[in-house]
Amino acid sequence: MSIAQNKKAFHDYLVEQKFEAGIALEGWEVKAIRAGRVQLKEAYVIVRNNEIVLIGCHISPLPSASTHFQPDPVRTRKLLLHAEEINRLIGSVERAGYTLLPLDMHYLRGRIKLEIGLAKGKKLHDKRQAEKDRDWQREKQRLMKIK
Repeated sequence: MSIAQNKKAFHDYLVEQKFEAGIALEGWEVKAIRAGRVQLKEAYVIVRNNEIVLIGCHISPLPSASTHFQPDPVRTRKLLLHAEEINRLIGSVERAGYTLLPLDMHYLRGRIKLEIGLAKGKKLHDKRQAEKDRDWQREKQRLMKIK
């Protein structure tokens, strides 16, 4: 079940591979995510000290959060992956010029997971072509429906 999606990622990037990662969260963040108070639009994923981290993901604290604790809604969160996946991602990002971006936050067997994509940026003409293809598919479906 999806919690939040980054729809802009598929418009701006050509996603070649997808990986599923766990997220190191605090208790108030889990409660806020379960309440649907998360946004992936401005988030991105980088490699820091041989770790994969999520930056810019905004998780709004619940109003019932503790008064003696000051939550940081956009703190850096560590992503949990297998060592071989981390090495493969680091190699792709540093040598091949790929970008890592968050695509979808969802539940898997009660745990919160983040789907990250290994992607290359689209040029303006690629975006236009993708839009034309989408329009043609939509028109084709409409024509088939009429017959």
